[in-house]
Amino acid sequence: MDVPGPGSRRAAAAAATVLLRTARVPREGWFLPTSLLCSYGFFANLRPSEPFLTPYLLGPDKNLTEREVFNEIYPVWTYSYLVLLFPVFLATDYLRYKPVILLQGLSLIVTWFMLLYAQGLLAVQFLEFSYGTATATEIAYYSYIYSVVDLSRYQKVTSYSRTATLVGFTVGSVLGQILVSVAGWSLFSLNVISLTCVSVAFAVAWFLPMPQKSLFFHHVHPTRQGVNGIKVQNGGVTQNGGIVNDTVASHHLPGWEDAESKIPLRAEEPPTEEPGPPADRLLVLKVLWSDFLVCYSSRPLLCWSVWWALSTCGYFQVINYAQGLWEQVMPSRHAAVYNGGVEAVSTLLGAVAVFAVGYIKIPWSTWGEMTLSLFSLLIAAAVYTMDTAGSIWVCYASYVVFRIIYMLLITIATFQIASNLSMERYALVFGVNTFIALALQTLLTLIVVDASGLGLDITTQFLIYAGYFALIAVVFLANGTATVMKKYRRQEDPESSSEVTSA
Repeated sequence: MDVPGPGSRRAAAAAATVLLRTARVPREGWFLPTSLLCSYGFFANLRPSEPFLTPYLLGPDKNLTEREVFNEIYPVWTYSYLVLLFPVFLATDYLRYKPVILLQGLSLIVTWFMLLYAQGLLAVQFLEFSYGTATATEIAYYSYIYSVVDLSRYQKVTSYSRTATLVGFTVGSVLGQILVSVAGWSLFSLNVISLTCVSVAFAVAWFLPMPQKSLFFHHVHPTRQGVNGIKVQNGGVTQNGGIVNDTVASHHLPGWEDAESKIPLRAEEPPTEEPGPPADRLLVLKVLWSDFLVCYSSRPLLCWSVWWALSTCGYFQVINYAQGLWEQVMPSRHAAVYNGGVEAVSTLLGAVAVFAVGYIKIPWSTWGEMTLSLFSLLIAAAVYTMDTAGSIWVCYASYVVFRIIYMLLITIATFQIASNLSMERYALVFGVNTFIALALQTLLTLIVVDASGLGLDITTQFLIYAGYFALIAVVFLANGTATVMKKYRRQEDPESSSEVTSA
């Protein structure tokens, strides 16, 4: 549960895109469901106690030891998230989003109720499992709105729903910091506020309209879509016989124009009927597997996806245990802590960096891997500084830099993947990348963190995480150097270049 909002949210948002952009007829009345969903997202993330979770568990309210918290409790979130992600994804599509959103709200209520009253190691481990359920079911939140609004409003509703979660988390972090530092409230009181807010979110979710369509199990057959139907074509999406600009579905960045990155798309996606016989449900899995093989046959896409999975794994680990490191550098029982302010600042500056991505002009097909290598090295340096700095303020500043760089790079990776795939396929890639990241994180947790593995102390863990990002930088430096050399050879040999382009 120690994965703060943006950390787990980034994972959930990526996995959630597997369920996005379903075939549908246009719908009116987008304002009400969008407003309700944004209200839900705001209150579900308005949790002022979350940046202070580690001090709360180690304090007199729970009286747990550092080994219990770091090596026996926090790993439960990683395991439960991984185990639940794929079943929740299928359930979200089959149940049409809303019931899973309600499950998320209920899981958050159970989590914070137990934070207030549960005692003992086993009870808090169950609490972590409940939070893992809430995190996995965020897929439904990020998917729901695309099933009830028209394609032309995708860009706006995406912005609104993502902004609602960001604002909710930021307001919660700032509120928590003010109540602790200025008003002198107890951490128990912050959890009471968090429980109240997630309860309000659960109440709001009941008023969401029930979608009629979903991507796989409740798909509209192409022959039933009529003139308003949407279907995937080579190079884009057609609607009413015309081409819909790719920027409606994603923010397109220049670059990645190599012929080898062009993935052949089928004229139509395989039709999926209304759910019923087991054969139809088996068809869903066959379609997923077929699309998976097509997508990852592209070398550039595979490269960006590998970085996505590797870096997200490390990012989750750092976010998971950052509060524990801060507790080592400056114990909360001896001095005031500013975790909430640091989380708020890093989130806002990260959002600014993400916004700036749209204005960066770099030939990513040539220099993308070198860029990933350079910034991965900077991430490694930031994590190493966090681990070795004796000052809590240096540790805080390094954490802010770490999050800004990751948010910047993961946004670039997202756009680079999305810009060259059909909507349904790039959604699949996002989900697979996130699942692989969670699988790697589970392996890393088992070896480094879990008490049944090495069970290393928090400072040694962060030293390993810094080395992990440095290794990523070395791998992409070698690969990027090969890519640049290959590019320049093509420029020197026009015949070879024209052959690749024609292919």
